[in-house]
Amino acid sequence: MRAQSRAVAVLGPTNTGKTHYAIERMLAHRTGVIGLPLRLLAREVYDRIRDLRGPDVVALVTGEERIVPDRTQYWVCTVEAMPLEIGADFVAIDEIQLCNDPDRGHVFTDRLLHARGLHETLFMGSDTMRGAIAALVPGVQFQRRERMSTLGYAGSRKLSRMPARSAIVGFSVENVYAIAELLRRQKGGCAVVMGALSPRTRNAQVALYQNGDVDYLVATDAIGMGLNLDIKHVAFSATRKFDGRRMRDLGADELAQIAGRAGRHMNAGTFGVTGEARPMAEETVEAIESHRFVPVKKLQWRNTALDFGSAARLIASLEAPTSDDWLTRVREAEDLLALKSLSDMPEIADTLRDGRDVRLLWDVCRIPDFRGISGGEHAGLLARIFGFLRDSGRIPGDWFARNVARIDRIDGDIDALSKRLAYVRTWTYVAQRRGWVDDESHWREATRAVEDRLSDALHARLTQRFVDRRTSVLMRRLKQKESLVAEVNDKGEVTVEDQLIGRLEGFRFRQDKTASPDEARTLRQAAQAALLPQFHLRADRFYNAPDTEFEFTEQGGLMWGTEAVGKLVSGADALRPQVEAFVDDEAGPDVAEKVRRRLQHFIDRKINALFEPLVAMSRDEALTGLARGFAFQMVEAMGVIPREKVAQDVRALDQDARGSLRKHGVRFGQFTVFLPLLLKPAPTRLRLVLASLHAGRDEFPESPPPGLVTIPNLAEVPPEDYLLAGYRPSGERAIRVDMLERLADLLRGQDSRGGFEATADMLSITGLTLEQFADLMAGLGYTAERGERVKTPATPEGAASTTPDSPAAEAAPEAEVETPKAEALTEVAPPQAAEPAPAPAAESDAAPTDPQPEAAPDSAADTTDEAAPEMEVFFTFRWAPRARRGGPRDQRAKRPERGDAPKGAKGGKPRKGKADGPPRGKGPKGNDRPGSFSAGPKKSDRIDPDNPFAAALMGLRDKT
Repeated sequence: MRAQSRAVAVLGPTNTGKTHYAIERMLAHRTGVIGLPLRLLAREVYDRIRDLRGPDVVALVTGEERIVPDRTQYWVCTVEAMPLEIGADFVAIDEIQLCNDPDRGHVFTDRLLHARGLHETLFMGSDTMRGAIAALVPGVQFQRRERMSTLGYAGSRKLSRMPARSAIVGFSVENVYAIAELLRRQKGGCAVVMGALSPRTRNAQVALYQNGDVDYLVATDAIGMGLNLDIKHVAFSATRKFDGRRMRDLGADELAQIAGRAGRHMNAGTFGVTGEARPMAEETVEAIESHRFVPVKKLQWRNTALDFGSAARLIASLEAPTSDDWLTRVREAEDLLALKSLSDMPEIADTLRDGRDVRLLWDVCRIPDFRGISGGEHAGLLARIFGFLRDSGRIPGDWFARNVARIDRIDGDIDALSKRLAYVRTWTYVAQRRGWVDDESHWREATRAVEDRLSDALHARLTQRFVDRRTSVLMRRLKQKESLVAEVNDKGEVTVEDQLIGRLEGFRFRQDKTASPDEARTLRQAAQAALLPQFHLRADRFYNAPDTEFEFTEQGGLMWGTEAVGKLVSGADALRPQVEAFVDDEAGPDVAEKVRRRLQHFIDRKINALFEPLVAMSRDEALTGLARGFAFQMVEAMGVIPREKVAQDVRALDQDARGSLRKHGVRFGQFTVFLPLLLKPAPTRLRLVLASLHAGRDEFPESPPPGLVTIPNLAEVPPEDYLLAGYRPSGERAIRVDMLERLADLLRGQDSRGGFEATADMLSITGLTLEQFADLMAGLGYTAERGERVKTPATPEGAASTTPDSPAAEAAPEAEVETPKAEALTEVAPPQAAEPAPAPAAESDAAPTDPQPEAAPDSAADTTDEAAPEMEVFFTFRWAPRARRGGPRDQRAKRPERGDAPKGAKGGKPRKGKADGPPRGKGPKGNDRPGSFSAGPKKSDRIDPDNPFAAALMGLRDKT
């Protein structure tokens, strides 16, 4: 060492600025070399100096990376890669206390003993090295640097209670991954830093933490080597580690090296334990807090004066002992084990002819086992590489390329990518060796590109697995107590700070189902803070929305567009239901009341509009006495009452009462008393909902499809449900009550005692086939006698009428209720009735008047005479009050009460003075005697009491 050169040892605890001081001192010289303990830290220091002096004068040299510009002045290296022969003005060794490390300590000891700068040499590290440095470096000067911030013990904490900006330390990959997974679930995620990561992956992970994307860092003890991070608390998940040979307790100085990462610059830091780690002993805590540790007594050492005369002599020189009391021979390192293994191979031993071969073998054996595979497998790879270099002086390019290409893949999970990264580090190291491969520049760039691709993929996988960006972003904003801004798109998706947290369905928040329970709490907390203004804005828009945007479902739900916003609940009576709004508690009572009030307005107006005849009738003060009572029954039944249920009340109504009820649309039918307007699809649908709601039913019946005249009569459906739907069961089917009354009008003109056949108008009204119509008539109390006869040609009079005035055209009196066409009745409606055959000529009232067609040619006549006559089926219907109805109901037939007959209906007038009584004839006496649908003689003195002109007609008769 030159006289003018000085050696300085800058010692002290962590966070004293030693590395920063070393960089300043190096840049004060023309040239310099700094040796750092980790490839990661070397890259960090390289970046800092390059930013200060530019990339043309700074070199980075590690085992797997070599960036050396032509005008290099400053060398940033790992300790093993330091160029000692260049004669730099300044030399610095960081973390000099690693001289005591059982694996790498001999390298640091060698630099302590032999690495010197021409003008200045700097050693930085722990104060435990003071005695050893003083004994081994003559004339060294010491500088004591105190920690810039305090470091205190915080005891044991659960991960769920870990403060933000914490680093949790593990000592195995499995432990690190398990902790990271827990933090993702509970805190939104973490960054992962391990010594085995490439600098590119490590820097990307550190950036996640430093930028605030995550508040937690999970790392191995690699963070204890000079990585400067914004850490407030360090938690040890264990205080024991496997050092490559055995499990051992960490010393207080080792714990302090890691714990010292907490509290940067002037900010205080804390340390503690977590998980299953036991609380630290008091003496350990005191040593760490006061930075007083047991001094280093022995430094790891290995002889550097190597003998390359033979493999045996080389091994002997590596195992040579030392006589210095401060030094102890290092245990067998990986390179020495590899040397012994290869030298025992006959195919290798036979090729070692001189010192050059032995030196080459030693260089090959120093290739690190980055892959962590078995010693035998690693030795096999080294033997292959040595064979190439010994025989041809180069590693074949195609063999090298195949090995690199095999791992140049970015698919797979974290473990697969980590293994490939470890493999590529071997080939990156080989490519860095001078003279080992052809086109060194190409392979250095190629292996670097592969490592970068794998590094980026590994960073992506680590982030994907251990970082929930949504939860971490929301947690950070909540912690900062900043106002969160929620946005709801047209799909109802709720985002907070561009993070999807769930959906807003009406006024209920449905958070993301993929979130874990811990994440769900965070999402709910963020939603509560962000959605409150959205609830108020949405409530204002909801309250001002037109009724056309609202609808009720057949199960009593209330919809706003496609979103459920409430439901109907039973009220004082069926026509006055109440509303229950679906609003989250977080929205507040004001929003809930506004939504409920708007829904109540909607349903009240809907009932008033669809049931307007009932509402008007209930409010008509002109209705008095029996008429008012009957109106009350109509309102209570919501517009549809079976005639037999109110037969006595109908008989008791005088003509004035009936006229006042007819003004409100009440029709007194033979089977049903009803309001035709309330048979439309919309009122029918609402009637089913309101009646079921008032009855307290759990499941409401659905209304039939619009336009069907008949529907199947199912045994499991109660008859009252058919009545609410506007249908009357009869046989295998149920017929709409207004169509039934039209059918009754046609039946009134038939001879029900002597028998009659179905007309085309009857079939057209019901939309049934002849067989289905027979079953329907059986349900109404008629017998149907089946017969066959020769089919006669159809006549215009016998054809079904299709004019606008025919019953077929009048089958659907309202625009919303139309007689369905055949193709529209698939599955729910019977097939369209076939055109019925006319009655035989003997029974017909009029013979056909069409001219006879001309005679067919003889050949055709002969063919017709030979063909069998075409037959047709017909039914003869007779009133049979004692017959049982067909179909699943099996009820006794009962002659319905006579209802309103349309003007001009044949046989529509009852006997004088007996407006609603049964006709004369045989049968049971009293009010239960069934009436007859046969036509009676016309008498001018008979006046229909149901006719609104009855009073006027009687007055004229009295005058005459």
